[in-house]
Amino acid sequence: MQKNEHTHSLKDPSMAEHEGQRESAAESLVDKITEKISGHDSSSSSDSDNEKFDAVKSKIFRLFGREKPVHKVLGGGKPADVFLWRNTKISAGVLGGATTVWVLFELLGYHLITLVCYLSIFFLAVLFLWSNTSNFLNKPPPKIPEVVLPEQCVREVASVLRIEINRGFAVLRDIASGRDLKKVLAVIAGLWVLSLIGSCINILTLLYISFVLLHTVPVLYEKHEDQVDAYSEKAWIEIKKQYAVFDEKYLSKIPKGALKGEKKD
Repeated sequence: MQKNEHTHSLKDPSMAEHEGQRESAAESLVDKITEKISGHDSSSSSDSDNEKFDAVKSKIFRLFGREKPVHKVLGGGKPADVFLWRNTKISAGVLGGATTVWVLFELLGYHLITLVCYLSIFFLAVLFLWSNTSNFLNKPPPKIPEVVLPEQCVREVASVLRIEINRGFAVLRDIASGRDLKKVLAVIAGLWVLSLIGSCINILTLLYISFVLLHTVPVLYEKHEDQVDAYSEKAWIEIKKQYAVFDEKYLSKIPKGALKGEKKD
């Protein structure tokens, strides 16, 4: 009996150690499972949060229903870079050139044909004298580059113009058909406002103002688009309310003739 008790007491530490290892392994397994579950829940919750954020972001009111960045709306590429002042030197140079042209033709009273002729006379005289005096002065003659318009470039420009002109004709045809009264009224109002502007200023000043606005309004809107969109949303809601009142009082009372096909049915 004493021997059995003695051997049992010797086996107890090893058994206790083995059971402790089993318990620690079980606890580590449980911890891993809980970490995976919590990680999955956090990832799923983050995914759902991102989806909710995207959904809310897509519902934000944008001016003129814009869904693309301002750079893409302006066509992208170098023209958009110039309008958004991506390169300050190029944008300032283009705007300065336009200002110079406007000052020459509008303020100083130059005419286009006269200015082109004077500049041509000046450059031709300089090149002619330079070419003839280069031998006496031991200097190389001027290198006049050969300018040739590539056929592919001209075709691309003509194709773009054709597409835009056809699109304009299609819009005018759709407006003239009288299918959309809102569009007709909007075009009439726009032409009336343009006629008022044309009676006050000439076309050169109007083009210059439009050019300056293209170099100032987009870049300012890009910097403060959230504030501008918030105010424009409020203004758009108010315009829709006023139009609903105008439609109820006046437009709804205009008689609309039924089509022949509808009469037959």
